[in-house]
Order: sequence, then C-alpha cells, then structure tokens
Amino acid sequence: MELVTKNMYMLQKKCEAVNQITFDEDLNVPDVKPDIGRMIQKKGDIQLEDIQISEGRAYITGALVVSLLYVSDNEERRLQSLMGTLRIGETLNLEGLESGDKVQLKWDIEDLSVQLINSRKLNIKALVTFTAYVEESKELELPVAVEDDEISQKKEDISILGTVIHKKDTMRVKEDISLSSNKPDIYELLWNTVEVRGLDIRAENDKIAVKGELFVFALYSGNDDNNSLQWLEHSVPFYQELECVGCTQEMIPNVEISMPQGDLKVKQDEDGEERVIGVDVVLELELKIYEEEELSLLMDVYTPLKECEAVRENQVLESLLVKNFSKCKVNDRIKIENSHGKILQICHSDGNVKVDSSRIVENGIEVEGVVQIRILYIIGDDDMPFYSMETMIPFRHIIEAEQITENCVYYMRADLEQLSTTMIDSDEIEAKIVINLNALVMKQRETGIIQNIEERELDREKLRNMPGIVGYQVQPQDTLWDIAKRFYTTIDTILELNEMENETIKPYDTLVLMKKVEK
Repeated sequence: MELVTKNMYMLQKKCEAVNQITFDEDLNVPDVKPDIGRMIQKKGDIQLEDIQISEGRAYITGALVVSLLYVSDNEERRLQSLMGTLRIGETLNLEGLESGDKVQLKWDIEDLSVQLINSRKLNIKALVTFTAYVEESKELELPVAVEDDEISQKKEDISILGTVIHKKDTMRVKEDISLSSNKPDIYELLWNTVEVRGLDIRAENDKIAVKGELFVFALYSGNDDNNSLQWLEHSVPFYQELECVGCTQEMIPNVEISMPQGDLKVKQDEDGEERVIGVDVVLELELKIYEEEELSLLMDVYTPLKECEAVRENQVLESLLVKNFSKCKVNDRIKIENSHGKILQICHSDGNVKVDSSRIVENGIEVEGVVQIRILYIIGDDDMPFYSMETMIPFRHIIEAEQITENCVYYMRADLEQLSTTMIDSDEIEAKIVINLNALVMKQRETGIIQNIEERELDREKLRNMPGIVGYQVQPQDTLWDIAKRFYTTIDTILELNEMENETIKPYDTLVLMKKVEK
C-alpha cells in the first residue's frame, strides 16, 4: 500500500557545548604611552579568528580585546587610550560533531574588571562564556493519503511550521560623519562606541528587510593649541535588503544579529583636513525562515477486507503559537557619588541588555534581567573634568503569549531601542530605557507518524466468532470511524442501518452494527 507524502524540513540541534574561560593576566603600559593616573572607562570585545573542526571537537582561536580610557599621571593630565589583547585558544567538546558541520558560536563577557597595580601595569580579570552548537536540517516525510481508494482513511487537519531557509549572511553599514564648523580638526581619536538599536527585521518576497539605527559616539582631542577634548554623538539609520531566494512575506523570520566589526576611522575632507569620521560596521545575521503550512495528516487506515497495521515513528512536530513584538519601558534614578565633584554635563551613555532568566508563566513568558549602563560625564574640574560610572538597572517583563504551556518552545531576542540619560540635579541622573523583547513561540506535539502500512489476510477464526449484527453503546471519545474499524464495517453501512443523516454521534447513543467482510 503506497503512501502519498509531503516533505517538510525542521531544524534540530545536533550537539551543544558550553565552556567558560577565566582570564587573569597582567598588562604592561607600552613605552609610547604615559603613566596611568586614573582610569575612566573600560570595555571588552571578543574577536574570533578561526574554528577548527575535528571529530567531536571544535578548537576556537581569537582574542579578548580590552580597551581602556585613562588620565595620564603627569603635569598635563591628558586623556589617553590603551588596548590590550588576551589570546584565546579553547577546545569545545561537541559529541557527534563531524567534519563539514557548521558550528554556531555565541559568547558573553559576564565579568570584566581592570585593576591598577602601578602606573605602568594593569591586572585584567574576565569571565567569558562560550556557547557552541550545531543545527541540522531534518527531512520529514509526512503521510497525507494512500493511493488505494478502497481504503478508509482517518485524517487530522494540523498546522506545521517547517524550516525553508537556514543560512548566514552579512551586511555592511558605512557612513561618513563630518564635524560641525565650530569644532577643531581631529588630532587623535581617543574613545568610541557603536551600538545597534531599534532592530526591525521582516520577510519580503525573495529578500529580508533589515531596519535599525547605529548609535555612534566618538571622543577625540582637537588639533588646536591645547588639544582640547571634543566629542560627538551621531545616529546612523540604516535599511538594507538581503537577497533570500524563496522567501515570501507570509514567512516567519527568526534572525539573530551580531556585530563582529565596528570601526571608526579619521578621514580627510575635500580640503585635506581631518574633519571626517568614517563609520564601517559589519553585521552578521543567522537567518532561520519558517513557513506555516496546513496539512491533512494521515493518522490511520483500515478496510474490512484485510488487516492493515500502520507502522509508526514518533516525531516532534511544531506549529506557530504566537510571534510577539513586545516593549519594556524602564525608568530609574541614579545617584552619583559626589566625592570628586558635582556633575556639570553628561557626555554620553551606552548600554546593553542582559537577560538573566526567562520562564513560561500563565499566558506569557516572564523575563528578568538588567540593563548595563556606562555614563561618561563632566564635573567642575578644569584640569581633568571627565569621569565615568557603571551601573545596572534591573527589569522584569511578561511577554504576552496566550495558551502557552510547558510543551512550547520559544526564541527570544532582547535589544535596546532607546536609552537616554538626563541630569535631574548635580548628583542625580534619570535613565529612560525602552527594551525590545521579541519572542517567537512554537507549540510542540509528539505524534506517531505513519512510515508504512503492513497488509495481512483477515483472521477468519476471529471473524467467525464475532456476531454478524450487534448493538453498541457509544463511549466518550468514540468517533464513527473508530467504531467502524473495530467492528469490521464501514461508515456508510452504519449511517444506512441507523438512518443517520451525518456522522455526528454522542456518548451513550445506541448503534446497530453489522460486520461487512469479503466472503
């Protein structure tokens, strides 16, 4: 008996490993740099170089790059920047990993501290968590019918979410930012940050549309008599369309974005003066595009003319429950220790969202975490007015997802949409934050999928022992199809004998049944 099947693809996690790397290293100040008097800001970034794959193992190489902004310990007390590179060489054990597999790698710098040993030496401590995993596309052959028209078929209409596209892609955002006319030329770029905010990713016909904003900050010394300290903040909106053959507007994108490269460089303008800052950012996208399809899935077959046994294999099928674009607003007031002076002005603030936990609750997903914020500000010290502080603002939010249960799985992306810091008075700052919490929730059900149907001759002895006509009281959960199969008859025969107009039955109805088999 031949099955008619519909092929669909689903992503499955083949293997996964989580490793933590601890750094505890000393860093010497290069001879060309002045002594460190006071540290202002620090930041860390992972630069991945290579992933070497062998059977059951992945060896990653790269570096933890630590940047430091400090005040020099000399009469001039100038702002200086310093960069240190801590090498990474780590083996991740991934059971089942094979040559040719594509390893996805994520990392999180959970803790970074820089301590001053003396004016020429620093101690850097950091804890970095690496998560590596391999996803593979599994083909499912889902039965939708049998070719034999004499076979009675039991079907169920279900919605299935299949993976139609799974790939990586990159996009580049480049823009030149010119200084305003009242600013001096750039002598040296001291510090910068580039953040991606307000991401909006949509599926279009044969393309993926990516919209967002680069929030750029640059601190530099001017090319004037006293190398005055200057800064600029600039917003770079971007919109790009990435080719994605086979994608349609009705499909559901699940895209993760990282920024492996975010460079700022000083460039010359048309007059040959260094008054332009070039922004060059590379965004890496991991694309998973799903399509929801309605299927009439074959659940069982029978015929009163022969024995039919369905051979099944348990499979987990997924369907879309909800896709929710949720926003969480957080407001908080931050007290500043005024041991070094009153705040005169906020120069810049940047931050990132760190989700500590998420769990399924009634009709939603409860998310808890913090927004890590760095604030660079100016106090009333004419010699060196720059100071910085770091703080964490907690948040808790419930993403609405009606009918969500523990049998559901979800993918969540958390990023900043807005971050603003304003002075309330000279020792208090108000932070206003909007967080995007986008969730894709899928229902999972384990179903015995028919792989083939084995046919056998009827058990004549069993049939002879069955009465030709019997009265039957309908039980809860019974369907007419189930009754017909159990008593070797057909639905049409039951309808005719009981003078029924349709297949609707109720518990404890009495039916007259007559077996119908080939003589």
